[in-house]
Amino acid sequence: MKTKIIRAATVPMSLNILLKGQLKMLSQHYDVLAVSSPGDDLQMVAAREGVRIEAVPMERHISPLKDLKALFNLIKLFRSERPWMVHSLTPKAGLLCMMAARISGVPIRVHTFTGLVFPYAKGIKRWLLMFTDRLTCACATVVNPEGEGVKRDLERAKITDKPLVIIGNGNVNGINLDYYKPSEVVMALARKYKRDDVFTFCFVGRVVGDKGMNELAHAFQRLLADHFKVRLIIVGSFEEKLDPLKPEVKEFFLNSPDVDFMGWQDDIRPFLAASDAFVFPSYREGFPNVLMQAGAMELPVISTDINGANEIVRHGENGVLIPPKDEEQLYQAMRSFVENTEETKRMASKARESIASRYDQNEFWNSLLHFYSSLS
Repeated sequence: MKTKIIRAATVPMSLNILLKGQLKMLSQHYDVLAVSSPGDDLQMVAAREGVRIEAVPMERHISPLKDLKALFNLIKLFRSERPWMVHSLTPKAGLLCMMAARISGVPIRVHTFTGLVFPYAKGIKRWLLMFTDRLTCACATVVNPEGEGVKRDLERAKITDKPLVIIGNGNVNGINLDYYKPSEVVMALARKYKRDDVFTFCFVGRVVGDKGMNELAHAFQRLLADHFKVRLIIVGSFEEKLDPLKPEVKEFFLNSPDVDFMGWQDDIRPFLAASDAFVFPSYREGFPNVLMQAGAMELPVISTDINGANEIVRHGENGVLIPPKDEEQLYQAMRSFVENTEETKRMASKARESIASRYDQNEFWNSLLHFYSSLS
């Protein structure tokens, strides 16, 4: 009889996208139950991963009454299932699941911090975020920061005195190198987007201010004004309510003939394959998967020197690191990539191996299994 474990996230998309393939792998060794709020993504997890699912509504933001109801439902579920371990991902699921698991007497309680908000918050919001993170850690038996940057932030703020265990070289699932590679099929799909007469930069992610998109627009406009033959592919969507761009920046992205705004895409590989470099001027991250994906597709990267990114990008090897919120440094880095094509190609030649040697998904899964077995 297999040992029972529960993997939990606040929203089902996290299980469906971030842990793709992992739950199926774990089910070969454990009896796996996936828990999240209800949604189509949760049904997709059940069908693709072949694991049981349980829907427990959880709010991403603070909602006292709904949070109490979710906590009660999780306690009821955990007492019924009696798992050996609950392993949570994402903040609200972490808080509620770790509390419920402790109350229910679950022996092993693991929470993965994929990114921290409190280092960038102020006032009462910062205090509240730190309090909830401390409560999550207090209820967990093992705390797993996704990378070294997240680990440092937890240590500096003295969120917990428990050991902080990074699995493998960081991240939550590694990267599928068989999927993210410039194969013949992918290159064929990329032909409709590829142009040989210009240098193409690519960005993938939420098109919002915190991703450095205002700075990216201004740096790219300067390249155009300096008569460089450049193009920008943007794959992602706007978020008008949470963190909207400056109106003139949104207008530029949507209407400039030198910007190909592709919107949200399920498969980003053709756009990466059609590009010469990846640019990622984000203000803050936990451990950005897209940088691993770009590197695996043999793209050199320009990224801000922030948590996670500065672990994936080795300055001068597979890309360059610049300060966040620095439009001038971003412009200079992009200009250097365009002008120094041999250096850019050299970094491109190192990109895939740099990722493969550290973040291969199969190696991460082996590390995860070893981590679980060490908790027995």
